[in-house]
Amino acid sequence: MPRILYIETATEVCSVALSYNNAKFAGLEEDNAGFAHAEKLTVLIDALMKKTNTEYSQLDAVAVSYGPGSYTGLRIGMSAAKGFCYALNIPLIAISTLKAMAAGALHLRDVENLFLQPDVLLCPMIDARRMEVYTAFFDKDLNEVRPPSADIIDATSYSDWLKKNKLLFFGNGAAKCKPVLSPKANTYFFDEFLPSAQNMITLAHAAYKEKQFANLAYSEPFYLKEFQAGVAKG
Repeated sequence: MPRILYIETATEVCSVALSYNNAKFAGLEEDNAGFAHAEKLTVLIDALMKKTNTEYSQLDAVAVSYGPGSYTGLRIGMSAAKGFCYALNIPLIAISTLKAMAAGALHLRDVENLFLQPDVLLCPMIDARRMEVYTAFFDKDLNEVRPPSADIIDATSYSDWLKKNKLLFFGNGAAKCKPVLSPKANTYFFDEFLPSAQNMITLAHAAYKEKQFANLAYSEPFYLKEFQAGVAKG
């Protein structure tokens, strides 16, 4: 059964995990000190491999959270994942950051209770600066019912959806939207949720089983919108 390394660098969290034998969780290493992925990523991977007594040669694939998210973080994660795959001659699995977040949220106790009600949708949100977020909507089976988009949040956001659905907002973009969206009926917020590499495990093992591998030569992060550099002041 496959032994897979997971890399999550799409947000301020730098996270790596390992699984084996039909999606069994083996270990996790994370750093939430901020955007220091270039310094932390390989250190965390090495610590994970040692903690789980795993040799790099034992890996069968690498799964990476490919976006949307931080431009720099996504490039670092994708570069590292491709480097391991090239060196070890193993396949690359690219997982949507938003879908991985939705998969992780399904395991929260309060979310499980809410899904006892009809018409509930998972709405992961990634901070895209100011009042903009990257988001997509998923049902309880992780079917995408609204594709990834970059939304500028205001008092009218998602009004049509909220007429028919209960929306569960979470992720580092949800906190800044809470004051605007929480007064609306059918909105729920989970404030402490953070992306984690372990959220990809079930998705990646399913992809491995179906041989849904990314093109190692041409795979790139999913940025969702073009990078816009800031203008220096002074």
